[in-house]
Amino acid sequence: MTLSVPTDAELKELAEQIAASALRQRLMLVTAESCTGGWIAKTLTDLPGSSAWFDAGVVTYSYEAKEALLGVNPRTLERTGAVSEETALEMVSGALARFGAGMAVAVTGIAGPSGGTADKPVGTVWIGWKRRGGYAHAQLFHFDGDREAVRRQTVAAALKGVIKALTD
Repeated sequence: MTLSVPTDAELKELAEQIAASALRQRLMLVTAESCTGGWIAKTLTDLPGSSAWFDAGVVTYSYEAKEALLGVNPRTLERTGAVSEETALEMVSGALARFGAGMAVAVTGIAGPSGGTADKPVGTVWIGWKRRGGYAHAQLFHFDGDREAVRRQTVAAALKGVIKALTD
């Protein structure tokens, strides 16, 4: 899926939509990030007053961190790798289980410029979302561009998915 590379202003607009919806629903949000390195949490917490609806952000790049901080099963990582639907689902579920939030988003992918393979080229990203009491779901994306472009597109797609989850 190719998306245009969002600007800072566009990311801020998405964050503002999330803030308004989370406040209305009295809901806290948690993020679990790998390829974005905390960019989703940064975008959300750039908004003044974000502590009213943002609970926590976890950045996990290594397998060990995914296991220890998010409860990702080591067998999942061995079998499917960090960049997989299964890992994204376990990351988002683990984030929600470990914090008092009502909504979680998780991202894992290959931002580049290296690290890609024939099966999982640079730009391959899995994003997972889950509301407390609901089922986790994940979506595969294939973003184009350099590391910055892949990461920006990932942040935007993650935020758009949160908006969808909060308004469905």
